[in-house]
This record gives sequence, structure tokens and C-alpha cells, in this order.
Amino acid sequence: MANFSFIDLFAGIGGFRLALQSVGGTCIGFSEIAPDAINTYCKNFKEDESANFGDITKLKTLPDHDFMTAGVPCQSWSIAGKNLGFDDDRGQLWNDTLYLLNKVRPKAFIFENVKGLADPRNAEALKYILNRIKEAGYYAQVNVLNAYDYGVPQTRVRIYIVGFKDKKYFEKFTLAPATPGCVQLSDVLDGCNATECRQSNDNNARWSLSCNEKGFNDYFLFNDLRNGNTTIHSWDIQETTEREKSICYLLLKNRRKDKYGKLDGNPLSLLHFQELDPSVSREDLENLVEKGILKRVSYLYEICEQRNDLSEDATWVMSQAKNGIINFDTLKSSKELKKRKLNAQDILSTLETIGIVKCTEERYDFKNTKISTGLAGINRIFLPTCKIYPTLVASDTNDYITTENINADNIEDFRASFMKNVYRTGNYRRITKQEACRIQGFPADYLLPPTRARWMKLIGNSVAVPVIKMLVKAIVNTGVFDGQEKVVVKNRNSHQSSYLSLFDRYEENHIAESGMVCEDIELS
Repeated sequence: MANFSFIDLFAGIGGFRLALQSVGGTCIGFSEIAPDAINTYCKNFKEDESANFGDITKLKTLPDHDFMTAGVPCQSWSIAGKNLGFDDDRGQLWNDTLYLLNKVRPKAFIFENVKGLADPRNAEALKYILNRIKEAGYYAQVNVLNAYDYGVPQTRVRIYIVGFKDKKYFEKFTLAPATPGCVQLSDVLDGCNATECRQSNDNNARWSLSCNEKGFNDYFLFNDLRNGNTTIHSWDIQETTEREKSICYLLLKNRRKDKYGKLDGNPLSLLHFQELDPSVSREDLENLVEKGILKRVSYLYEICEQRNDLSEDATWVMSQAKNGIINFDTLKSSKELKKRKLNAQDILSTLETIGIVKCTEERYDFKNTKISTGLAGINRIFLPTCKIYPTLVASDTNDYITTENINADNIEDFRASFMKNVYRTGNYRRITKQEACRIQGFPADYLLPPTRARWMKLIGNSVAVPVIKMLVKAIVNTGVFDGQEKVVVKNRNSHQSSYLSLFDRYEENHIAESGMVCEDIELS
């Protein structure tokens, strides 16, 4: 075991700390501002609140330490965000982190972020960060790793920047070999026979979800925008005629063709449908609208009146017209629209209501067009034979699991068995708190708040512990901390609250997001 001190920046609930302590590290302080995370961190590590340095943007320095870790908030680089990078103020937290790195100058560091930071669109931002690290006198390596390769059944691709102050240790740094599939979904699920459901590792699922030995997907996708042998559509789960099904497939197969628009998926007009199948009538389409499978979409708008008293955003929308016509898909794909954080449909509807524009072309699209939302509250249902679960996120997802094992010789029977034994019987559920902990590499009994929204936010924002442990071991193996004496932490005098009682006391109510919760709680 190595002896080294570390400071845990953007500490969350302690994923970094679990990993570093497991190989001999001693935490001499952490920085976190989210009350639930602070409470969780302190309770699990029996830590005093005085160990929290608080808001990193207000820190001028830190105590001397050997190792710095930071899971810098990722919203500025996340694919789920607006991809504005340093245009987003939250991206400036990198500057605060790099300032402290240069100020205190630990021997080594790990900075973690979402994979979006390594994407070409953020190349300049990553270059800036690496240049700042170099200017501080550090040697750094960028690693894009999938947690699935290092001991969890989860596809969680993240960027890890590992750095050393001394070049000789940097040159000795080597990642451990990947071991994909060493832990699979059945290994972490309660109520299923892990041995019976476990697959061989012949089908490598490092960067995607998995299929079984017969080539059938180990999950079912509930979606109207995709098609596949294990895709369940709206017309599969509610009563529809063969005629209605054929019209739905007509839209599904043609909506991504360039001739119908610039978006990844485009609505089709009645004329478009009739070009594909002359027998399609408006009544056919309206019946599917009534069933909630299709929806009407206002597509082209003609400007009826120019006015000077419109809001800035409405004026900008009006300025996007060409030859007096506003094309909805052109407007929706605009980067400026994202920057302004506008809802194009809402603005156009308002302008139509007051007579500024009028719709001149109406089209039809699937009602459920958000892929991650799925259908009837279900995005995917994963079978216990699946090797891998999708990335856990703070906002939770509409993903479910079943412990029912399905066996079939052909895809038709496989699909029919799923519908009969899983979907129709409601034999599926969300992952539990304990299972979520295992999927992130935390102990199943890790103390978390009682309500799902709160614990899912905390665990979804955390790091996958086994990946951090692998990286820390690789750093320790360079010898950078060799010969150091055991770290002794000075006693902290501040009162330590009973954080678990906070979980119990607040129950279903959210703790306020600003400021730490402080209550005088009698210790037992």
C-alpha cells in the first residue's frame, strides 16, 4: 500500500475517495457545494463538515498534498447539453481547477469529464486545458475510457486527464489492460440466477449494448423512430389495423430521406404519403392522430404582416424567412436557436395566434419523437442476459430491467415470448438503489438519501469507482509516492452532524440546492 495525501475537488458522493483510499491514500479535505452530496459524503466517510473547503471559485489556495482529483462539472461539454463549451460560464470551473493545481503543485492528478470534451467540436477547449496544464509544469495524458472495460456492467465513456509534475514518473505511467465483461448485468441484479444468465465474452460489447449468442439483442427498445427485431412500436402495444401499421411503416422508412427535409427525421405531408402509396387518405392519417400515434406538424409559415413591436426573439425568428416563408426544419436546426434557448414551435404558434404568420403546409409525424423518452414511459427493457447497462445519469431514464430469462430459437418466438412473459404481464422494474450502486462500482450498502430522484442524481453524477482505482494503481506503480511516510490528519474540532438522520427526517422533501443544511442534531 502506498502512502500519499489527496484532496478531492468536486467530490460528489466520494467515488474518487473510495478508490484512492483503497490503495493507501489519505484524504485531507474535499470541495463540494451540493447539500445532498455533502451530507452523503460526510456520512459514508464519517467525515466532519470542516473538511469541506466549500466553493472552489472562492478558494485562493489549498493545503499541501500529493494527489489532486477533480470531477469537473460536465454540463458545458455534455452531448446532452447545448455544447457551448467556454461560452457556458460553467466551463470556467476548469480555470479555477487549473489555478489551484498551479498554486499547490501536487505530485500527480486525475481530472475527469464527459467524453464530449474529447470530441472534435471541443478540440480548442481541450487544447486550451492541456496548454494550461503544460504551462503549470505538468506532463499529462488524455485517456478516453469505457467503465465497462474495468469492472462494471455499464457503458460509461469518460475522459480522464492524468498528469505528473515529474517527467520520469509520467513516462512510467501505463494503463492496466482492459477486461470487458468481467462483471455483467446479471452479477449486480437482485432476484436472478447470475450463473444461468451469464454470457461468454465472445461478443465484445465495449462501446455498445449487447446481444446473446444467437444474435438477438438482450434488450427491447420502445421507439417509433427506429426499427429492428427487438424494437417495440406504438402500433405493437395498442390496437391497430394492418392498414394502419402499413402507413406507420411507410413514414418510418421514408422520414429520414433528404428529399423530405434537412432534419434527421422529417414529417411528411398528405401529398408525400400519396406519392408513396396513392391509396393513403387524410382520414387514414387523422385516425392515427386520434389514436395518439401520429401528430400534425405545422411546417411552412407565410409572413402576413411585418411589425416593429415584437420581442427580440420573435423578431429574430421572423428574420429567418426566405421569400416571405419560414421553414420550420431550417429554423429548428439553427445553432443560433440553441444559443438563444428558444422553442421555435412556441414562438411560431404565438405569431400565428396574433395573425403575424399563417401555416401554409401541414405535415404528419410520429407523436413520440424523443428517442430517450420511449413509449408509455418505457425507453428500454433489459434482459438479465445483457452484459451491459446504459450510462447512469443524474436525471434517471425510462430504462427498466427484467429478471425473466427468455430462450427462443428464432427472433419471432423471442419477441413473442418477451411480449407475453415480460411486457404484457408487467414483469419489469427500474433498477434499485443497491443495483445502481453496484453498476457504478460502489458498495451496495452505500448510504444514500431515501427518495429515488435524490439518490439517482447523486449516483448518476458520480464516477465509476473501478476505473478510478485502476488509474490510481497505475499512478502508484510509477513510484511517484515511494518512500513516503504514513499521512497523519490533524483532528478536526468542528461538530459532526448525524447526516443519515437528515435523510430520514427530510424523507420525500428535497433539501434546498443552495447552502448546506445545518441542524443541531443530538448524537447517539
